[in-house]
Amino acid sequence: MAGTHERPHYFCPKFNLIMMRLLIFAFSCFLLLQAQTGVAQTTISESNLRKHVTYLASDKLKGRGTATKEELKAAKYLAKAFKKAGLQPRGDNGGWYHEFSFKKSQDPHGAVSTDAPALKSRNVAAYLDNDAPNTIVIGAHYDHLGLGHDRNSLEANAQGKIHNGADDNASGTAGVLELARYFAQNGVREQHNFLFLCFSGEELGLVGSKKYTENPTIDLSKVHFMLNMDMIGRLNEEKRMVVGGVGTAPNFVPLLHKLPATGFSIKQDSAGIGPSDHTSFYLKNIPVLFFFTGQHTDYHKPSDDVEKVNFVGLKAILDYAAVLIEALDKEPKLTFQETKSKPEDTPRFKVTLGIMPDYTFEGEGVHVDGVTDGKPAAKAGLQRGDRIIGLGKIEVHTIRDYMQALSTFQKGDTTKVKVVRGSETKEMDVTF
Repeated sequence: MAGTHERPHYFCPKFNLIMMRLLIFAFSCFLLLQAQTGVAQTTISESNLRKHVTYLASDKLKGRGTATKEELKAAKYLAKAFKKAGLQPRGDNGGWYHEFSFKKSQDPHGAVSTDAPALKSRNVAAYLDNDAPNTIVIGAHYDHLGLGHDRNSLEANAQGKIHNGADDNASGTAGVLELARYFAQNGVREQHNFLFLCFSGEELGLVGSKKYTENPTIDLSKVHFMLNMDMIGRLNEEKRMVVGGVGTAPNFVPLLHKLPATGFSIKQDSAGIGPSDHTSFYLKNIPVLFFFTGQHTDYHKPSDDVEKVNFVGLKAILDYAAVLIEALDKEPKLTFQETKSKPEDTPRFKVTLGIMPDYTFEGEGVHVDGVTDGKPAAKAGLQRGDRIIGLGKIEVHTIRDYMQALSTFQKGDTTKVKVVRGSETKEMDVTF
């Protein structure tokens, strides 16, 4: 019978007490070793990233349109998260907000009417003071397209529809919040201070970052480098992330080669000029890096929702960001390098084909990641997966060739577009 057997020794109270003491001793030694070696106990949290993106991209915030009351709600959320992480405010007058006013253009070509009303908005600024001479800036924009009243939406009949912007750019904003928490709570005093910035007005022309660099709350001459994260939430099946700005400091490329990413590959782009907020810092002669997982068919549409965000991929990108930042933190102040791409070199065009280029594509031509209904490409018969190799008289080898070709056309022009589809090469007539 069971009652006649002796109990195993691990039920002995004295044995349990000894084991408990040994476990406590071992855990204490583990904590002491971590404190002595400076090993960070904090890790990037996927659940935190999901929480931040879910809130920022919720219908409650109605697309975070610049200078709306819903965008102010988002700004308050960011300030609260920074405060909870243990950071200091670094906005105006000791507060969290860097306030600015601007006039919004109603002209698709960017002209602002002199009688346009002045709008007010704010960047959110948080600081980690490591008593260091120089500072690392980590940023992202938190605004989006609101209810689609501006001209940036790619949705037909966009007005009144909530553009939640889960990838663009709740993903990057969540990344800033989580990196802020990570560096504030990892138990390590880095060799640089950190400034965490969430910009408004990016969708209206990099307004918030321009206003910040014109009236900063730190000395920009003491900035080590600026990392900008914009649309990092849709790591796709190709698992490739673009890292832009690698030509803006001599240390970047060698370090990227030494730090291979886990779970995705990296496509390097040297240019400091790009369609996001790092450009404002590059133009102040500051080395910049830009993280971007590519465009998709939900770009600037109401369908850019939280359920389409790849949170496993987002965490992998931020794990890599933390490692890269920690490596650069050990470097002396970076030397700024001007890259070949200047604003005046960028082709200007008055027409659009209506495709989503795959900016992570490394082959010949422009890979079509999406086609917008009703636009010239869709009417001509282009499909997702096509590879554009010619437009008009220009051979298209790169995105820049494609932009250069577009700049030669006016509205109403008809030309040929040459694509590779599978094993076939096709030519189609396209009218802008």
